[in-house]
Amino acid sequence: MEYVSDIQIIWLFEEPTTPKYLLTSVNQSVVPDLEYSHRFTLSPPNASLLIKHLNQNDEGNYIVKINVRGNGTISASEKIHVTVDVPVTKPLIYTEPSSGVVEKRGNITLKCAVEKGTRVVYQWMKNGNPIEASTNYSFSVNKDTLSIAPVVKEAIGNYSCLAANPVSAMESDTIMPTIYYGPYGLTINTDKGQKVGRIFTLDKGEAVRLYCSADSNPPNIYSWIRKADNSTYPIKYGRSLEVASEKVTQNTEEYTCSAYNNKTENQAETHILVIIIPKGLEHLVQKGKYLSPLAIITGMSLFLIISVCLLALWKRFQLHKGMPEADYRKAQTISGNVISIVTWV
Repeated sequence: MEYVSDIQIIWLFEEPTTPKYLLTSVNQSVVPDLEYSHRFTLSPPNASLLIKHLNQNDEGNYIVKINVRGNGTISASEKIHVTVDVPVTKPLIYTEPSSGVVEKRGNITLKCAVEKGTRVVYQWMKNGNPIEASTNYSFSVNKDTLSIAPVVKEAIGNYSCLAANPVSAMESDTIMPTIYYGPYGLTINTDKGQKVGRIFTLDKGEAVRLYCSADSNPPNIYSWIRKADNSTYPIKYGRSLEVASEKVTQNTEEYTCSAYNNKTENQAETHILVIIIPKGLEHLVQKGKYLSPLAIITGMSLFLIISVCLLALWKRFQLHKGMPEADYRKAQTISGNVISIVTWV
């Protein structure tokens, strides 16, 4: 039968030259190195080493050696690697430039930084979803920097970065980089009346408000222009315009809305044709389920054409009516040219 008289436990810290002695125990008695006695302890017969107030300098390889003496001496040793990580602090995002950029003309760089933390791994998020490298997105080697180049309207969103290591993880507050774009999709709408494409019908005596809108950042500067009699008349600045039929000088007038973005320096225009419906035709518009605005406009156009033709014939008849009857029936030849006078019965 083997007899065990002593158990010795030795802990060392590996250094480039020679291992550094920490403590040893024989049976229940612990003998620490006085330099480290306040930080390293042992509770025999448990051979585990307790490190108090862990710091980054404690990272490295630890060697434990156990000697058992009985009828003979048995020795065994093991090397253990200890990794020490500092928890990450809440990341902050820095934007360059901070004043904003115009789409397709500039780039944006986002930098994620933590005050404390070791072996930090970064992940960028847009609207809560991870960002992958693409045509517009690229990362630095350790992914702490996100580059958006070139900047496009679709890059608008809430960005955040996640900083993590084996012992902690923290996410930054979201930021929205300033991207200037537009104007896009310029349209004119109305609060009432009939609108087909870019043609708007307005009852005589009625007033309507036109609204101009376009997608843009910053908001556009809107201006209105009226076109009539082959002339252009600036009206006002602003998103809306009130058109009163009694102030319209003719049956049809064209209104143009211009949208200008002072950051992108881009401008867009769109127009609408306003047609005033004479008295007596209002009920046809009101019953739009029977006649469409396009049909009414077509009918009005035919009515105007026929009216002009009848007026021309009437004037010609009045001219001929005042001439002697003999002049109706004769034909004169002047310089070889024959002028025929038609007799009206």
